[in-house]
Parts: sequence; structure tokens; C-alpha cells
Amino acid sequence: MEKKERKSKVLTGIVVSDKMNKTRVVAVTRTTHHPLYGKAIRRTKKYKFHDEHNESHTGDLVRIMETRPLSKDKRWRLVEIVQRSQL
Repeated sequence: MEKKERKSKVLTGIVVSDKMNKTRVVAVTRTTHHPLYGKAIRRTKKYKFHDEHNESHTGDLVRIMETRPLSKDKRWRLVEIVQRSQL
């Protein structure tokens, strides 16, 4: 029997914290519609992700991928830095 390969989730967001060693926090914003009024509203959620070489910094646009649990809160890892911060 062939094992099914699972597609990993990939998100893109802006790094909001780089204070921890090998861990960053990214804010991912998505647009959804209000259930009753239909107005488009923005929802933001923060994810902690693993950055092995401490290469991303606050303000960078990054792409992260879901992975096995690395700690209590960390379930994502850095795939690439899409755009560097202009600071």
C-alpha cells in the first residue's frame, strides 16, 4: 500500500518579534467576510516559527511552513525570506 503524502500548509506574513534565539513571531493577516453583513474584515493571527540561523528580522516578509511540534508553541519553520525590511 502506498503512503499518501500530505501537503504542508504554507503561510506568508510579517515578522513582528525577533527577540528570542532561533525563534521568531510572524503576524499573518487574512481577509474574511462578516457572517451577517458581508463586509470584508481583516483578521490577524500570530505564529511562532523556527529560524535556525537567526536570519530574519522585524519587518521582513517571510514564508513559513507547518512542521512537527518543536516546542510548546512552535509548529512552523522558515521557508524563505520573501522581502527584507527597509529599515
